[in-house]
Formats: sequence, C-alpha cells, structure tokens
Amino acid sequence: MIEVQGKGGQIQFDGQYVTITRKGLLARSIVGKGEKRLHISQIASIQWKPAGAIVEGFIQFGVPGGVERRSQFGSQTQSARGDENSVLFTKKQMPAFEELRKALDVAIAQQHAPQQPTGAQSPSLADELAKLGQLMQQGILTQAEFEQQKARLLGGQ
Repeated sequence: MIEVQGKGGQIQFDGQYVTITRKGLLARSIVGKGEKRLHISQIASIQWKPAGAIVEGFIQFGVPGGVERRSQFGSQTQSARGDENSVLFTKKQMPAFEELRKALDVAIAQQHAPQQPTGAQSPSLADELAKLGQLMQQGILTQAEFEQQKARLLGGQ
C-alpha cells in the first residue's frame, strides 16, 4: 500500500485502486470533502507537474469520458487545485508522489499488457481424431490401432 499526503488531499494505492481522500477546511472550500476511488483500468492518463521552489506540483488522473480542459500557460496548478482527480504537492512532498507515479505506471502497463497463455493448450478432441484418421489413411496406423486410440480418446472425456 502506498499512501501520500499532499496539499488538500491524500492518495492511497493498493495495487488495484487509487483512492483520493479529502479532509479538512481547505479540501471542503476547494473541491469538497469526501473520497473518490478509481480502479487502475479506469485511468486513461496521468498528468504530472513537478513542484518548484515556490510553485506547487500536482498529479492528475484522466478518466475516459472525463471532461478535461487545457489550462492556459501559467495556470495549470490553479486549474488542478479545483479538479476532483488532482492532488497538489510541495517540493518536499514530491519524492513520495514520484514513487506513487512509478507504481501506477507499472500497474497500468500490466493492466493493458496482453495476457500470456498459462500453458500450452491441448488440442481438441476433434483435432486428435482427425490426426488419427490421417495416420490411418497414410498407413501409419492399422484399423485396430486407430480404433484403440479412438477408444482411449473418447474414454478420457
């Protein structure tokens, strides 16, 4: 579990869900008190702005169907401050947020990676019977051997 505390919000990541929690007067006055949970499959993008010496940074989660608007130059942090999918952080808090971002990048990449087969798939019964029939037609198997293998296959169901 990764937990990071920012300005006006906290983020928890348990490997599957990102939970943004807001508590206190600052959160109520800007975004509203409460909690928002996003499964990693719901996160379409992560916008990141590093904190500077006097300017706060932020992490913002884009979701499919979300209404995102482009901030004007110089007002990105101000726009993120009022966004329910964003949490601001100071330069001192930034290393913890960078670790969160790395963990999310890995989890999202794994979520979208093609699934590897768990093992070699066994051929279907029809495929096995067709192969036996071809071997018999080619003279490799006798009729008796074919019938024996066919019975073995059909008996194994």
